[in-house]
Formats: sequence, C-alpha cells, structure tokens
Amino acid sequence: MCGRYALFRWNPAFAALPGFPTDQQAQWNISPNDSVLIQRQGDGQRTLARARWGLTPPWLTDLSRTPAHARAETLAEQPMFREAFRLRRCLLPANGFYEWRGTQRKRPYWLTPGEGSTLFFAAIWEAYPVQEQVWLSTAVVTQAAQNQRRPLILDAAGQQAWLDPETPLQTLQALLASEPAVLRERVLANLVNDPKLNGPECLTPG
Repeated sequence: MCGRYALFRWNPAFAALPGFPTDQQAQWNISPNDSVLIQRQGDGQRTLARARWGLTPPWLTDLSRTPAHARAETLAEQPMFREAFRLRRCLLPANGFYEWRGTQRKRPYWLTPGEGSTLFFAAIWEAYPVQEQVWLSTAVVTQAAQNQRRPLILDAAGQQAWLDPETPLQTLQALLASEPAVLRERVLANLVNDPKLNGPECLTPG
C-alpha cells in the first residue's frame, strides 16, 4: 500500500496556479493525516488547495476512521466514496512514492516515472465543516499492481478527464481499470522508515 509519498520539486507553472501556498515547503516523507496539496478543476481552470490526507465526509462521526486510500475496483459503489467519486474528484501532485517489500525485514523502495518528474495520483476530496471553517480532506485512489496497492497515476489526458465534471461514467471506469504506470524503482536505506524524517536523506540509496 502506498502509505508515503513525496513532493519536493515543482516547476514555475505549477507554482503559478491559483491557490499555491506562499509558504509551501518541500515534503520528502508525506504520511496519512498530513497536510497535502490537491489540485481541482474550478471555473475552467485548475486550482490548488491544502487538504488532510484522510477522507472525512461531513456525515462521519468517528474521526479516527478516515481512510487515506480508496480502491479503484469498488470506488463507485462504496458508500464512503461513491458521492465524492461522482462529484469531487481531484489530483495529488507528487515526485514519487515509497513502497516496502520483503517478508521478515522489509526494505523501502522509491518509485517514480523518471527522476525530476511530477506525477499525479487520482484522488477524491470532501469538505468537513467545523463551526465557521471548512476543512478539506482527500483519499488516494489505488489499484492492484505487482502484489501491491499503488496509486492510480494519470497521464495528461487522464488528468483532464478525471477533473472534468462532465466526463461520462464509462470513461471514468476505463481510467480506474487502466494498466498500472511503468515506474523506475531503486532500493533505499532505512532512513525513510522514520515518518518524522523530512529531508533529502529519505532518498539515500540502500
């Protein structure tokens, strides 16, 4: 399962999008419950906002149960996710994500389409009102890939279709069932195992 990812590099065009936080810092080790950037479609343009990684619908009463992931295979049917899938789709920008493999002693791996690239995970979002403030939350859509659950990574056409509120259900279902992205990977040292570590040393080769 993709429980950690990173966003530490972005280009000027991304930073120029409406909503880009002026105090945005590099994040090398993002975990569930952290504050993350989401990209949405609004008024004909893409915008950015901060959200908590852990979906929190406004009807949820047990805030200890906020899922960070949503399975692509059941996204359209699960009560927790189906309305957000229909009405509130977004993207999570990243430079790559971490994966742990092994039986007795798991090793971390870094996965990315290419060094220096930016990728976009399919995701959904919710708004949770608290008194006079509204908090945003999100969950990453995952798919089965090589005995793991990995983020559904969308190319440029897929990103546009995912964000467009007019995209037909059939097209969205085709995206959910698409082949997993081809990724580069390299084994890392165990430094990234510490969720509190947030620096380039997370990518130290193993």
